[in-house]
Amino acid sequence: MLKVFIVDDESWARDIIKAFGEWESLGMEIVGEAEDGTEALRMMEVLQPHIVITDMRMPGTDGAALLQQLNDQFPAIKTIVVSGYDDFQYAKHALRFKAMDYLLKPVDPKELNTALQNCKSGLEAAQMERGTLSLDLDISYTLASYKKLLKLRFNELNTDGVKTTLDQMMKELEQSGITKAVMLEQVVQELLLLLKELMNANSQDSDSLHAPYGHEITQSGENTAAFLTHHYVTTLEQLIQQRKFKNKLNLDEVRLYMEKHYTEPVTLEQLARAFFVSKEYLSKVFKQEYGRNVTDYMLHLRMVKAKEWLMDESIPIKAIAEMAGYEDITYFYRVFKKHFGIAPGEMRKSSEV
Repeated sequence: MLKVFIVDDESWARDIIKAFGEWESLGMEIVGEAEDGTEALRMMEVLQPHIVITDMRMPGTDGAALLQQLNDQFPAIKTIVVSGYDDFQYAKHALRFKAMDYLLKPVDPKELNTALQNCKSGLEAAQMERGTLSLDLDISYTLASYKKLLKLRFNELNTDGVKTTLDQMMKELEQSGITKAVMLEQVVQELLLLLKELMNANSQDSDSLHAPYGHEITQSGENTAAFLTHHYVTTLEQLIQQRKFKNKLNLDEVRLYMEKHYTEPVTLEQLARAFFVSKEYLSKVFKQEYGRNVTDYMLHLRMVKAKEWLMDESIPIKAIAEMAGYEDITYFYRVFKKHFGIAPGEMRKSSEV
């Protein structure tokens, strides 16, 4: 997958970009975020993104300085500028340092995805000039469906499912001719990045994944398969041990899991299975602790976040609905009004008075 990095000091602005980007169809994934240029530059070497989307006005190292340093240090990275200010000076900076596009806030979804497609085309053209014929994109496309399946199996705590998925993935890679060390290096990097994401989402320490690994890992598909399977299975078994053999259910862990997954269709049954308790027991103790049942708590999380985003009138209500996990905006309006007693548009108008 093409790796995208977002830089903006406002979290809602980053959320909008994440919600509007057609990441899967473009063959892209967001690998990181930063609130300023200094933080972003620290992460470039580790994450090695192909595309950086940046705001211009930020504290510390602003967008103009970031563009200049990216142009000097990482000239292969494609950049997109997103700014709330229609300022000619900013536009000049963007052009000077070869930004692919200059978008005004609030971001238009079509404009954003067109800019992303232009970046992708530029990267593919550069690869063809080097004679690689977009090989890394081909590998990413092959991995995409397996990564979705791995994510599903991991969150189900399905060790056998994870092993089977990795085995099938490596067989397809081999059949596709993806056997050279440089190709397998990309496979390892993408799969470790996914594992880090899964660990963080399940409150596991992922610092050990930054440790270097030997070149022998990518000398054969067999070595790569063994390395990845070991990491995924060991991590998953640790998570299962943490949850299954605790003397008492840790409701804080359940709550934190919900807060990280509130945009997903998490059900009481899925939560109970993931924490090795019956749904009846989980429902009872959760309500005793937090005064709401699981379903109502998930709804509360979504509504609180939606209300927070609503206070900024530059965010379209449709985007707020999508970011809160509602594809049907009519249903979002109905749920929001039932929860707060007022429609989203009316709440926004009343906040402006």
